[in-house]
Amino acid sequence: MLDLQKVCRDVPPAWFDYLRDWDRMLRSGNYPETTRYSYLLAGAQLSRFLADNVEHLGAEDAAQDPTEVERGHIEEFQAWMVRTRSASTALNKHKGLQQFFRWLTEEEDLERSPLARVRQPKTAQTLIPILGDDDTAKILATCKGKDYLSLRDEAIIRLFYNTGARLSEVAGLQLDDVDLNSDSLLFHGKGMKDRRVRFGPKTGHALTKFLRVRSRRKSASSTAMWLPARGVVPLSSNGIKLMLRRRGVLAGVDNVHAHRWRHNFAHEWKLAGGDTGDLMLVLGWSSDDMPRRYGASAAAERAQATHARLRIGERV
Repeated sequence: MLDLQKVCRDVPPAWFDYLRDWDRMLRSGNYPETTRYSYLLAGAQLSRFLADNVEHLGAEDAAQDPTEVERGHIEEFQAWMVRTRSASTALNKHKGLQQFFRWLTEEEDLERSPLARVRQPKTAQTLIPILGDDDTAKILATCKGKDYLSLRDEAIIRLFYNTGARLSEVAGLQLDDVDLNSDSLLFHGKGMKDRRVRFGPKTGHALTKFLRVRSRRKSASSTAMWLPARGVVPLSSNGIKLMLRRRGVLAGVDNVHAHRWRHNFAHEWKLAGGDTGDLMLVLGWSSDDMPRRYGASAAAERAQATHARLRIGERV
């Protein structure tokens, strides 16, 4: 569960009260926990930034009360995020703060959002890195044991590789979401959008072996799919993230995370000439911006292959 006290560590009372009340609105709107965390963290980070730079920014009032935040404070915060993190992180914070200050205007605590004329940080259009067959095989090789953790981790990794699912979707799987008769899963995606996805025989075999050993655990009555090595608290998104990182280190593969398999799925789909609309359905996208971005590496690879064929065909 999201720990508001932890997210809002060292935040002044007025900031905390507003963030707490905003979170109540987000919960009543059934926003996913991952979205709430991202939004609230952006607000808390802005508060701490202002407190750390009070004199430089002339932010004595804003450091204590979010309704005193000005456009210049936001721009300095974004510039700091670009400098110390990345442009994409700064963009993520911009979007979260947009929602926060929009809510403050709706509550009539502000007449106008300080982000009204703040431009979004520009991000570089880079090719999305994929996690292909060779690296995936190395990672799966670290799960060759017959113990519970090996079987659980192999099933999780194969799901990412085979379905292109989001981290939150795999982490949120319940036992009832798995249908071994039709070899399909029910994913609960962003925006309360469910979709059913088929999986292949190797993934089905891994899931079957895992579920057999899972049924013999003390906490087997839990409805959650992924049980921990010890205790009863299900594996969270962060727990899966740490597991993937650990498996990557063991396999000698850098920067292993779930989204790289999602990129790989889209890359292979587009490389094979798959339809963009069908890809959107399978991966749970509502906008064609994402398949265009994820498919850019496949387009580049096709272009390189075409160029290579033309070079081979040179006559002079």
